Amino acid sequence: MKAALLHEYGGALGVEDVPDPKCPADGAIIRMQACGVCRSDHHAWVGADPDVALPHIMGHEFAGIVEEVGPECAAFTPGDRVTAPFILGCGHCTDCQGGQPPICNDQQVIGFTLWGAFAEFLAVPHADYNLVRIPEAIGFAEAAGMGCRVTTAWRALSDRAAVQPGEWLAVHGAGGVGLSAVLLAKSMGARVVAVDINDEALAKATDMGADAVVNAARTNASEDIREMTRGGAHVSLDALGIYETFDSSLKSLRKLGRHVQIGMPVGDHATVPLPLLDLVYARQLTLHGMRGLGASGFAPLFAKIEAGDLDIAQLVTARLPLSELTSALHAMDGAQQAGVAVVTAFDR
Repeated sequence: MKAALLHEYGGALGVEDVPDPKCPADGAIIRMQACGVCRSDHHAWVGADPDVALPHIMGHEFAGIVEEVGPECAAFTPGDRVTAPFILGCGHCTDCQGGQPPICNDQQVIGFTLWGAFAEFLAVPHADYNLVRIPEAIGFAEAAGMGCRVTTAWRALSDRAAVQPGEWLAVHGAGGVGLSAVLLAKSMGARVVAVDINDEALAKATDMGADAVVNAARTNASEDIREMTRGGAHVSLDALGIYETFDSSLKSLRKLGRHVQIGMPVGDHATVPLPLLDLVYARQLTLHGMRGLGASGFAPLFAKIEAGDLDIAQLVTARLPLSELTSALHAMDGAQQAGVAVVTAFDR
């Protein structure tokens, strides 16, 4: 099969011929139709994720068609339109049985611990537990574009933060997951302030319904948010994962506010100062960690899309072949990009 193979961190991804994956006994082989390009892929590409061993195939936001199933896979057949969470649970442990595969001790991560979806085919283990059927009303590019961004933002808002209608949400970082959070929060009746240093990303957030935007390069974002919301946001998301956005997110919250950490902190940002007394203690804040959504959590999200309450198509702003992946990753070296790039051609 053709695949974009990473041989050197930060290096060019060549499209090469590699062996087809073997189908796990309880798994499935998926023929790729689309795969999103995510900031987490950028982390893997530059060598910031310790799970990645070279040579490696990245890519975790996939949508495709079942090509083959193993003898122990009973719920899916060739021809099914499917996706899966990027974190694959074992399906048997207490965490998985309780609906929490993102904390499974035996989890596998597509594109990180496993070879990923920047290839013509992908092997998915424990298919009956991990695969999710894509409704006919949702295209492959749109399903891939929502990938870990929309699903992660959905769990962050609906589960971890339990956002309520009328509450103020501050979104720090208007990239793919931040824009997803804007879309979702508006569909849930919340009011949204989007923060970024890229005016193009902020314009996209406005197009998606943000009630206000703040350019953190030109002003003190947390102070502006506390002023415009008359005391601070009820919920704030760090959708980027660097110290500056984490700190601003905490400082933008009102008393009893809820912070959700979506962006993955890497390198120097993995351990940061925490203003425990003045913020967490004095304002009685709640801090939530957030990483992924299990397959069972897709149904209500798909229902919102099918009902017309959520237009995810507008998230996809670029479609490209495997051969243009390097350029798409380089575009993430600086500020957040406006929208989501999706690989839709896997033979070149």
